Amino acid sequence: MPELPEVETTRRGIADHLLQSSIKEIIVRNPALRWPVPADLSQQAANQRILSVRRRAKYILLELGTETKATGTILIHLGMSGSLRILTEAFPAEKHDHIDLVLQNGIRLRYRDPRRFGAWLWIAGNPLTHPLLAHQGPEPLSADFNATYLADKLVNKRTAIKQLIMDNQLVVGVGNIYASESLFRARINPTRTGMSLTPTDIAVLCEQIKATLLEAIAAGGSTLRDYVDSDGKAGYFMINSYVYGRAGQPCRICGTPINQLRQGQRATFYCPQCQN
Repeated sequence: MPELPEVETTRRGIADHLLQSSIKEIIVRNPALRWPVPADLSQQAANQRILSVRRRAKYILLELGTETKATGTILIHLGMSGSLRILTEAFPAEKHDHIDLVLQNGIRLRYRDPRRFGAWLWIAGNPLTHPLLAHQGPEPLSADFNATYLADKLVNKRTAIKQLIMDNQLVVGVGNIYASESLFRARINPTRTGMSLTPTDIAVLCEQIKATLLEAIAAGGSTLRDYVDSDGKAGYFMINSYVYGRAGQPCRICGTPINQLRQGQRATFYCPQCQN
């Protein structure tokens, strides 16, 4: 599933093509996504200008409006296999191309989703109060996510730290790949409980979560199976991963074989020597 770096890479790739452009129509070829695409989505969006292209957690928000007021927001989630491409009408739709947002200038934003687990929804009011967004934690790259905040959230927490930092109500967007990588860089064993972390551990972990995500964004994200960016390119962060997907291979720091275990139905990778 695309995580925060992949979604942010996608947002940056489409933003310049969409900002201040007017929508001609939205063509919905298959409305059966994770939640049904609203039947009136094209009617709501037609002739509206795209005022902003934002990201909140793993959602992309297209704020629409006129010259005088905002009218609504299209909320997009890529699901497990979704991608957004900027194309022209010269590219015919294929089997899994479910939605085209067509601009007045002919450019189209095409949504491809083989597994159909993503979403395109219309929000008339403040999008941040929508049930999908209202209870999300702070953005990990924001000033709100810091050592003081994290220390407060880890008090008396007996849950493993890796599962805690993957909880979107604690902090958004730190998915499985980046949780394993951040914990390695912070030299923290993923099985340690939240309450066992020292103030120094917490400060370093916050720093490494931010650094890992920024490095991943710069690398265009990570591609395991389906993800491509808005230009159709795969992300290459995983080429230099320290632990994720490297079970049995030597640690890049100490040479100890990387271990793999299951936590919360997800694979966790770590170095038993570097992370203790």
